[in-house]
Amino acid sequence: MKHSQHIQLKHLLIDNKRHIGLQFYTNKALEILVKELDSVQWSDSFNMYYIPNTKRHLDSVYRIFKGVAWIDSKYFFEKTRSKQLDEDFNIGWYKRRKHRLNYKYCPDSYVQKLELKKYSNNTVKSYIASFEDFINFYYNKEIDSLNEIDIRAYLTHLIEENRSNSYINVAINSIKFYYEIVKGMPNRLYMIERPRPEKKLPIVLSKEHVKRIIECTNNIKHRCIVSLLYSAGLRRSELLNLKLSHIDSSRMLIHVTDAKGNKDRYTLLSVNTLNDLRTYYKQWKPSDYLFESPTKGPYSANSVGKIVSDAAKKAGIKKRVSPHILRHSFATHLLESGTDLRYIQLLLGHNSTKTTEIYTHVAKSSFDFIKNPLDL
Repeated sequence: MKHSQHIQLKHLLIDNKRHIGLQFYTNKALEILVKELDSVQWSDSFNMYYIPNTKRHLDSVYRIFKGVAWIDSKYFFEKTRSKQLDEDFNIGWYKRRKHRLNYKYCPDSYVQKLELKKYSNNTVKSYIASFEDFINFYYNKEIDSLNEIDIRAYLTHLIEENRSNSYINVAINSIKFYYEIVKGMPNRLYMIERPRPEKKLPIVLSKEHVKRIIECTNNIKHRCIVSLLYSAGLRRSELLNLKLSHIDSSRMLIHVTDAKGNKDRYTLLSVNTLNDLRTYYKQWKPSDYLFESPTKGPYSANSVGKIVSDAAKKAGIKKRVSPHILRHSFATHLLESGTDLRYIQLLLGHNSTKTTEIYTHVAKSSFDFIKNPLDL
């Protein structure tokens, strides 16, 4: 049966209590039926009827409107976004922080839910910092009294401060996590507008510059780190998660686990890098992770970034070089040498070739056949 009317279920927080919002276009039949719901009330703020958020009240919605209207619940029920990363949850930094006066701290329930959902440690740090910025912007207000209008006002404030799109997106995600995951109201804030994605081209180094950076590293460990980031197209987090068992010298492949999007993949192992890794292993003798901290855990992400930037400065590279620029360079150089875009997508672990296609805009080979008009 095709219904001409539909009712969209929404999560509402009114007087610090969870409610089910009923959003629909004005219709006499629906108006009459909605008033049959037990404890139904009207909200001027949300411009919709609402009832208590209980199973009994939810069941009554389906019962009363059966055959009359389609109940749209796609923004009401939760879809899991658990990462399932094989990573130890570490919030020691959170517990060790010196407590400041007149400062609101992230609720324990927020941190516990991040742990339960198995978010990465980097995401945890970003979410906690962003959410604390938000709740301290409204220091004199209770968290649960804040609504969509307050959130939009805060986002406007971030825009006026010229915060980057990525910063604003993290802020939105951290706020949504509290209201939708911690408070159990999935998709409550789905109407919050996000900034338009920036279409910036990746920064790419020449092969000569990459080789100079590798040559300017301080020791064999640093050399292997920079070489692997480039020659395998690894993200920094993927490099840090590498274990000795992930290096398959017989097949000249590297097994990348716990990658972005919870996807495993294989990527290339360079012959030159393998020789360096054998030298490194004899000198440093790592026991589990390929690159270990002094406590035998994963190496520090900040240390990797500093190794790359210091080597680039030493090599005389004027650009600010990060580990991700080496990954961009790997993909671009493969494309310039004629490697099919689909293979590059697999090596990088992209979901779609559309993501990988950005490298066609920076590959030198894309412009080789064009003759500059000044040279004609």
